[in-house]
This record gives sequence, structure tokens and C-alpha cells, in this order.
Amino acid sequence: MIILPRSNYYTIIINQLHIMSLFRKKSLESLLTQAADSEKGLKRTLGAGNLVALGIGAIIGAGLFVRTAAAAGEAAGPGVTLSFIIAAIGCAFAGLCYAEFASMIPIAGSAYAYSYVTMGELIAWIIGWALIMEYALGAATVSIAWSEYLNKLFGGHIPYEWCHSPLESFTDSAGMHHAGIINLPALFILFLLTLLLIKGTQESAIVNAVIVFIKVAIVLLFIAIGWQFIKPENHTPYLIPAGTPAVKDQAGKIIADYSGWNKHGWGGILGGAAIVFFAFIGFDAVSTAAQEAKNPKRDMPIGILGSLVVCTILYILFGHVLTGVANWRDFVDPEKGREASVAYAISTYMAGYGWLATAVTVAILAGFSSVILVMLMGQSRIFYTMSNDGLIPKAFGELHPKFKTPYKANMILFVFVGLFAAFVPGSVAGDLTSFGTLFAFVLVSAGVWILRVKEPTIERPFKAPIVPVVSTLGVIICAAMIIGLDAKTKEVAFAWMLLGLIVYFSYSKKHSKLKSPGEIIPKASDFE
Repeated sequence: MIILPRSNYYTIIINQLHIMSLFRKKSLESLLTQAADSEKGLKRTLGAGNLVALGIGAIIGAGLFVRTAAAAGEAAGPGVTLSFIIAAIGCAFAGLCYAEFASMIPIAGSAYAYSYVTMGELIAWIIGWALIMEYALGAATVSIAWSEYLNKLFGGHIPYEWCHSPLESFTDSAGMHHAGIINLPALFILFLLTLLLIKGTQESAIVNAVIVFIKVAIVLLFIAIGWQFIKPENHTPYLIPAGTPAVKDQAGKIIADYSGWNKHGWGGILGGAAIVFFAFIGFDAVSTAAQEAKNPKRDMPIGILGSLVVCTILYILFGHVLTGVANWRDFVDPEKGREASVAYAISTYMAGYGWLATAVTVAILAGFSSVILVMLMGQSRIFYTMSNDGLIPKAFGELHPKFKTPYKANMILFVFVGLFAAFVPGSVAGDLTSFGTLFAFVLVSAGVWILRVKEPTIERPFKAPIVPVVSTLGVIICAAMIIGLDAKTKEVAFAWMLLGLIVYFSYSKKHSKLKSPGEIIPKASDFE
């Protein structure tokens, strides 16, 4: 029998105390009390219709009009419709779990708040940090797409240098080299929508509802008219064949390589699912508005699942028509259909419908605006909740004295998102957004099962069916799509998460409100 010195026993005890402090949990009672305090908190102004419109407003945007073509040209080919189905299945499992949490815990923090209750502070911080990749980078990605379509509307007259990142360049057919400097249009739309969000949630919801009506009508119009222009040969073969040669630009630079396992065949379908998954991030943004819903127990599941069902049907039909009208290879070339795929397909292959190309471009600009609006709103609400918990500075949680919106969080967010939109390529930010979303979905799916085991008697106005089957499949499918992301994206995401841990241990852990006022965890040396 080995007898350790007394100081070693104390060291073990202190280490255990430190570990326990990392996983301290917020009580469900404290969250519900916080949500019920309407005098000090956010205004409850949103009904079920507003929530469904918010979901559709966030879902139908860059993912549909830009990422569909990107997934087809880079990995899935015409099989992008199958990629949408896989992504939708993963979303359905996660969406059921989100609906259960959102009806039970009507708080603004979304996956962050749910993780705080089920898995503790460190996991909550990690997911809160990952959500920055989802919402903040999502807003940046869509603002970049907004800039691209504005340039298309203006006939390409905005100089390449002033509407692209300095990390982007290309050589045109005349041999001229173009390099970006800053994306000014993206900054412009971010600024306008930030001002709208500061003005008020109800005003933002009304603007969003009008935009949603316009862009859904245009999507249906494109599907209906485009169906008669589908060429069966564009859908043959349905998957990108193995051995498909890489595509190069005029300067000989490779712009699409199909040698990777997730760039052709069924692997390409999974790779495409990881790319188009970005198109589904809107439904979970609904959960960030839970604290502003009039009747969250009833309306949150309707908003989350309703918007997901509507958009999934539209996505599959849209992807089928787009890849049938134009060959998937067209979506690889930046001088053809890569940046404005829908308008390109209409103007090139749908003779007599030039007016529809212009209408689609205008509608897309409006649609992108609603996506950015919901993303910025979602991120500011997560910042608001994290600030109230003490994990980020107090300024993020301060409400405007008149409008009752987290105006300082919105202003800080504009600076952060604006830097990404102005100086980072949309493809990089978009893939990182997918990582953050998928990571959130994994933890929310796991969290539902954990809370079912630990707190089986809590009232659940909406219950996800056949748990743990649904939650387990949500974890597995979303984790598989993370694996399907390219290596560079995962490396950057890992570096981002590492930075988040540094921030947590240097600031957030010390300022957490779960730490009692007199709590001081002693060092082992204090006992020696």
C-alpha cells in the first residue's frame, strides 16, 4: 500500500475542485425566472407567423442562390439534390431537439443556454464561441453574396478591387490580373441592417416578413418557369464520376479538384451536403428569439419545424431545376455561373426570360438582406445572454433605454462582421459557418437526451419523438458532415476554438456569475 504525503492529497482535491468549476451548471429555474422578467429583459412581440417568417428569412438566401451552385460545381454535380436531402435529414433530427429545448427554455441564448443547463459552463462557452462562427460569419458570408449580386445588377460595373477581399484574385480571358482590396458593398448593407436592429425587433420582423414574401414568390416562379427548360443530359451522370479532371483558369491555376474522396461519387454527395448545410442554418436562429416570443411554448416548435419543412421542399425542387437548366460544370468558372448562378442560368439557357434574371437578382438582394438581418439578430441575442452570465463584458448585455434592444452588442458586432465581410473570401467564411452550425447541432442533440435522463419530470410542452434514437442520429449525421468539410476549414475552426479556450480561461471563468462572490479556489501550496 502506497501512502501519499498530505500535500499530495490536497493537490488531488484542489484539482478536482478546479475541474468541477469548469462544469458548473445553471439551474433551469434561474433560466425560467430570467425569461419571465419582461420588465428588465427583451420585449415579447413575436407571434408564430413572425417566427416562421424569421426562419424562412434566414434559411432562403445565400445557401439557396449561391451555395447550391458551389456544391454542384465543387463536389456533388446534379446530385446536389441528394446533398440537400442528407443535410435536411440531419437538420430534422436537430430541429426536433431544438424545438423541445426552445419550448421548455424560452431564453435568448439558443444552443449556448441549453448547453449551460445540461453540460456545464465550459461546454456552454465552447458552443457559444462556435455560434459566433455560425451567426457572425454567416452574416459576413451573406453580405459578401449580397455584394456579388449587386454587382451583377449593375452589369459588373463595380470595380473588382472594391467588391472583393484582398485574398481573392483571378485572371480574365484577356489575360488581365484582378486582385481585390476591400468589399465596400458588403459593409454598406451590414451598416443599414445594424441600424434597423437597433431600432427594434418588431420593426425588423415586419421588414423581414415583406422580404420573405417577395423572395419565396420569386423562387416559386423560377421553379415553375425553369422546369420546362430542363435538359435531361445535364442530369447524366447524376454523380460526378471518379477521375474527373481538375478545372483550371486562364492562368493555369486549379480552381476545382475532384480527386478527394468527398469531391466525387457518393463521397461528393456527402461533401456537397456539408457545403449546402449552410443553407439550413436559419431554423435554429428562430430559437435565439425565444425570449421575444409571445407564447414560446406553442410558437417556438411551429417556427423552427415549420420553416425547416417549407424550405427543404423548395431547396430540392430548386436544385433539380438549376442543375437541369445549366450544366454543373458551368458553376465552376467564376466568369460564368459561379458568383451569380441563377441569373447566369436564366440569361444563358432560358431565352425570352431576361426580365426574370433581373427580377431574381433584385429578389435575391432583398432575400440576402433578410438573412443578414436574422443572423445579426441571433448573434446579438447570444451575446446578450452570455453577457448576463458574466462570460463576456457587460457592454454586450446593455439594452437601449428606449428601444429595449442590445444596441451595443449590435454595434460591436457590426465592426467584427464588417472586418470579415470586407477582407475574407465568402467561401472561407461560409465553410466555417457550416462548422459552427454543425457543432451546435451535435451538442443540442446530445443535450436533449442528457436532460431527459437527469430531469425526466420537467414540463416539456413539445417533446422530440423516440429519444434517444432521434438525438443519436442527429449527433451522428451532423458529425459526419463535419468530417465531410475540407481539411483547411477544420484546421481554421480548430484554431478558432483554441482561441476561445484562451479567452475563457483568461477572462470568462473569472467573471462568471455562477462563481459565488466569496468563492476562491485555493492552491495546493496553501495547505503545505
